[in-house]
Amino acid sequence: MDLGTVRESGVGERLKGAFRRYPTGVAVISAVGPDGPVGLTASSVASVSVSPPALSFSVMGTRSARILLDAPSFVVHLLGTRHVALAREFAHSAGDRFTPEQGWSTLPSGEPVLFDAVAALRAAPLHLVPVGDATLVVASVLEVFHGPDDDRPLIHHARTFVTAARL
Repeated sequence: MDLGTVRESGVGERLKGAFRRYPTGVAVISAVGPDGPVGLTASSVASVSVSPPALSFSVMGTRSARILLDAPSFVVHLLGTRHVALAREFAHSAGDRFTPEQGWSTLPSGEPVLFDAVAALRAAPLHLVPVGDATLVVASVLEVFHGPDDDRPLIHHARTFVTAARL
């Protein structure tokens, strides 16, 4: 296929289709806003640097994302299979969020946190880079909380959450 054919066929749609075929880990990112906690599900979290500790993720222009981008800090929760229902709830705007049944606590700095996530990384934004209809966030990791060791990875693949056998 030549480049002209790729352009005509909708590179954006083909890009989405390509990444549906690529499994990624699942995270919920939470922050506290002026009207209370906000959060969203993300599958774009990546480690950027160990020294200094940094991570990245991207968000679209949702209400929760806009509040999160204005927050001085947030918590990136790397999820395991025990949180598949929570990942689904935070993946759409009408989902139940921050309910007592979900197991949320609050850090002294104010952010909502799930201590039973595989890991929870408290971070502060270093760079916000607008890219089309998304924003790439590069953040400094301030604290790391490890959760229980008995959970399996939660993976996003082909528009659904799937679990994996113990690796």
